[in-house]
Amino acid sequence: MTNHHQSTRGRPRVAFVTCAELPGLDPDDRLALGPLAARGVTAEIAVWDDPSVDWTGYDLVVLRSPWDYALRREEFVAWARTVPALVNPADVVAWNTDKRYLSELAAAGVPTVPTEWVEPGREWTPPAGGEYVLKPAVSAGSQDTGRYDLTDPEHRELAVAHVRRLSGAGRVTMVQPYLDAVDTAGETALLFLAGPGGLAFSHAIRKGPMLSGPDLGEAALYKEERIDARTATAQQRAVAEKVLAAMPGGPDRLLYARVDLIPGPDGAPVLVELELTEPSLFVGYADGAPDRLADAVLTHLARRR
Repeated sequence: MTNHHQSTRGRPRVAFVTCAELPGLDPDDRLALGPLAARGVTAEIAVWDDPSVDWTGYDLVVLRSPWDYALRREEFVAWARTVPALVNPADVVAWNTDKRYLSELAAAGVPTVPTEWVEPGREWTPPAGGEYVLKPAVSAGSQDTGRYDLTDPEHRELAVAHVRRLSGAGRVTMVQPYLDAVDTAGETALLFLAGPGGLAFSHAIRKGPMLSGPDLGEAALYKEERIDARTATAQQRAVAEKVLAAMPGGPDRLLYARVDLIPGPDGAPVLVELELTEPSLFVGYADGAPDRLADAVLTHLARRR
């Protein structure tokens, strides 16, 4: 395999990182491969836990779809710390792969969905009523996530079983009120990509409601989403900028970021998740977005020379 010093004398080599279940990369990410080739960059697809990959042979290693990490987070974070040219950086990966970062952002004044954290081994009593979402603090692709109407006795039993299932696996459970505005307005994801002046807004998409009921423990890499292009409002963009400004180390060292917002009870956007590790970037839903992703890669290559 070509080593790092040889690769920098010719075309830069960049790895797009995926998982063994998606060895050909997510189709959306493949849209950036042509623009990268046109810019003189050799982009290769690599599986994060493939022991035969020499990560030091790449000028840049871009996390894209390593979506199987959730049950192996410690192994994944340890791997990230061994990759010298990783983006987003390993310390960001360690912080962002446990959704307890939401507590830090809330403490910094970011409007977030109210969240109760149920540690493993703790007995959990469901709220008396209302709709709630339960999910693990470490997850990807809406795995192990369910929606419960806690006025329904069967849903209450299933919610308790969900928490016990996660707790028995040593996982922290998040309990959040279901924001019913998602049923009409959907969820807005704002995508940011690196540019010469730092991280910049690129485009936005709408995700339709996904959670129709309880999680019954079926295994899947991710849940299917309904996606449409969307124009972000000034208020949504302002909240997203506030979210990014509050993250440790600031946003300008990132190659990408995705800020997921839902209208709260008063209609103002609140943060659901800040995706900095392996978010779908939905570049196929905005004119020029595959080129902007390729340019973001070039921006980070230039920083390393």
